[in-house]
Amino acid sequence: MDLSVIRKLLLDVKNGLLDVDSAIERLRVLPYEDLGYARLDHHRALRRGFPEVVFCQGKTTEQSVEIIKRLSEKNSRVLATRADREVYERVLEFLPDARYNELARTISVVKDSIDPVGHILVISAGTADLPVAEEAIETASIMGNRVERLYDVGVAGLHRLLGSIDRINEAKVLIVVAGMEGALPSVVAGLVDKPVIAVPTSAGYGANFKGLSALLTMLNSCSPGIAVVNIDNGFGAGYLASIINHIGEDRR
Repeated sequence: MDLSVIRKLLLDVKNGLLDVDSAIERLRVLPYEDLGYARLDHHRALRRGFPEVVFCQGKTTEQSVEIIKRLSEKNSRVLATRADREVYERVLEFLPDARYNELARTISVVKDSIDPVGHILVISAGTADLPVAEEAIETASIMGNRVERLYDVGVAGLHRLLGSIDRINEAKVLIVVAGMEGALPSVVAGLVDKPVIAVPTSAGYGANFKGLSALLTMLNSCSPGIAVVNIDNGFGAGYLASIINHIGEDRR
């Protein structure tokens, strides 16, 4: 339940279109809804500007589907991450307009229409990093941001990155996704005056330690202005980029 829903509810009461008891009933589950295995935070959209996001990994299909269903009843936008196709096909039974990004493993439900704001550019070092990059894109997009892609411009061929410097400079926020040694965020941050969100991925050979080497490289970067999220956490990067991108915007 977001600000626009609350505002309409109060206006309906004010204008006599809705009685007080009915309004109270709609607000009754505002703090949270207890499903036994999960407590859904229906208040989050009011506090954070976006509803609770469903992390499907580790949940049963039935749990994921029921949580998505309950959230969709109270919110105009719902995002589920780390979702497999079985969950998506079950969601389609009651949300036929739900969209699945196979690469990102995300389910997006959008019932309203808003104009995207700002400009977020998601840069990936290599093609193996695309699942994480796509998760960041799906997250930032559903949160109302203008998002673009710049893929396969890793440090093994810097001419590819420098050939797109104009596009990089046009963005307000940069998300840089890299595996292997994870050097790309440092290079990008050294070229621009924009906030850079670095995302280490688990792509790499043995000494990459499933993303640990990339994570440590990014944390130890000598280029200032870099924020680092967890390994393979495209969602966290997209969410943070959205917050930065919306600074100064009217979220009402």
